Amino acid sequence: MKSSFKNELYSWGKSILFALILVIICRYFIFSPIAVHGESMLPTFEDNDRLVISKVSSIERFDIVVFEAPNKNEQYIKRVIGIPGDSVQVKDDVLYINGTAYEEKYVNKKLDLSLYNKLTGDFKLQDYTSEKTVPEGQYFVLGDNRWKSSDSREFGFISANSIIGEVKFRYYPFQDTGIPK
Repeated sequence: MKSSFKNELYSWGKSILFALILVIICRYFIFSPIAVHGESMLPTFEDNDRLVISKVSSIERFDIVVFEAPNKNEQYIKRVIGIPGDSVQVKDDVLYINGTAYEEKYVNKKLDLSLYNKLTGDFKLQDYTSEKTVPEGQYFVLGDNRWKSSDSREFGFISANSIIGEVKFRYYPFQDTGIPK
């Protein structure tokens, strides 16, 4: 009977250890939870929203990514606007990538335009980066809340190596539990 108990305990221990190792591998190499801090991605994400990022995604235009900020010891969340080889321009609040106009439904349009005149402000890529196109291994990113976002207009391109992951979905860990966020 003692041998049976030891075998059962050993079996449970192996299962728990395997599960723990699997969780650690997934957490550090495949996906990770993250919280939004600030208003730079309004209305898409609000302050304290909880997100899950994929660390194995290939990054494409308009993906939302989390990356190590080049100008601070923080992580930022922004939308990829320019991928390697793209030319980027905003004129009269219309985004042009490689000369093609794109509608940006995700941009915060609830701003008081009497204060700002335009949602984004006119610019060409070289106004902020001294490059006409996004270089290989780099990305041009903007926040959806253009007037309250520290993004590539401030710090230039971000390196592909600084990207931690792509946002896959938002989750609500405390919804309907009575526990405050």
